[in-house]
Amino acid sequence: MNLSLYSAATGMEAQQLNLNTIANNLANVNTPGFKRSKIEFQDLLYQKPRSAGADTGGGNLAPTGVEVGNGARVAATSKVFTQGSLTASGNNMDVAIQGEGFLEVTKGDGTKAYTRDGSLKISATGVIVNNDGLPVVGFQPVPTGTASVSIAENGQVTVQGTSGTQSYRLSLTRFPNPAGLRSLGANLYDETPASGTPETGSPGDNGFGTVIQGYTEGSNVNIVEEMVNLIVAQRAYEINSKSIQASDEMLQNVNQMKK
Repeated sequence: MNLSLYSAATGMEAQQLNLNTIANNLANVNTPGFKRSKIEFQDLLYQKPRSAGADTGGGNLAPTGVEVGNGARVAATSKVFTQGSLTASGNNMDVAIQGEGFLEVTKGDGTKAYTRDGSLKISATGVIVNNDGLPVVGFQPVPTGTASVSIAENGQVTVQGTSGTQSYRLSLTRFPNPAGLRSLGANLYDETPASGTPETGSPGDNGFGTVIQGYTEGSNVNIVEEMVNLIVAQRAYEINSKSIQASDEMLQNVNQMKK
């Protein structure tokens, strides 16, 4: 069996997944709160006709062994939670998180999800919701007749209206391992055993990030970096295909020797 065929095939499959990941990053370059993914590779198990340190007779040991690799595989596609750029949105209800933390929302089935997308709206009933109408945990309903809503960097919300001034403080949620969160789509993440237990705190306290009113956080995708990664992945895919072509030519030569 010509292992080079199968090893190169695993390399092509791994690079295809790499291309898919890079393409997804580029597709979401303008998605608020999006965090880029990076792919991580591992080599596959090795065949070992002779192990290093094997007895070669006369009390002698082989200083090196014989190992034949079987290719590569994708070990993980982890999220990179670096800070995205902040952009003025012109919407007074938008908030951008600068630093560590997530906004918590309640999904339709009552479970919780987490997001860095602070594009917020006021529903018909005064509830603060995201673009999909999911209520944002920590915000109180905005009463009818409200004149202004101001949000300080420490999460202090001040609502002024006909009934007077009301004030309360927002909270953020963070995880020991945010890279372990599960992506749900729609700019939402879900808790997993790998992410750890969520911790809730106020913006600006104990290492939590601050919130900036009237701004949204952009994606942390660097177009130039992704384009370089795209070229590298394309070349790696091409080289693996060349290995398959070379292996095929070698097999063809063997077949011709029988004639």
